[in-house]
Amino acid sequence: MKTIVAYFLIFLFINTVSGQNAHRVKNFNIDKNTLAIEGYDPVAYFITKKGIEGKKDISLSREGITYNFSTIQNRELFKTNPSKYEPQFGGWCSYAMGENGDKVAADPETFKIVNGKLYLFYNKFFNNTLKDWDKNENVLKLKAEQNWAKFK
Repeated sequence: MKTIVAYFLIFLFINTVSGQNAHRVKNFNIDKNTLAIEGYDPVAYFITKKGIEGKKDISLSREGITYNFSTIQNRELFKTNPSKYEPQFGGWCSYAMGENGDKVAADPETFKIVNGKLYLFYNKFFNNTLKDWDKNENVLKLKAEQNWAKFK
């Protein structure tokens, strides 16, 4: 009987975790291979203050999302505190999330770090949304957090 209960608990745990991962994957800005930030290194933004492409052979998957890193040291730093380095709002454009709650692809080289958090922005066709974000950051950040909560 204990064995059946143990198997049931393991099954329940695996299904719960995989269900959470599926929901997380569904809401993140990733490619078909679950790669986030178009392969850019999430830790490098904090260290170099630049967007740096990661290497495929230095990668890590966290709860269904894959990140590439430019160095092994950055990957190890990410492991110590993933939520510190993951982009806000699933890597979607922070401005669009704040303006109307839309999931709009972001340019991995257009970013801002605010209070130790990484925010990414759309920047194509002469439309750099970081500029608009900077005009009303506090209001947009609050609205983005409220809108993102609907996707969690």
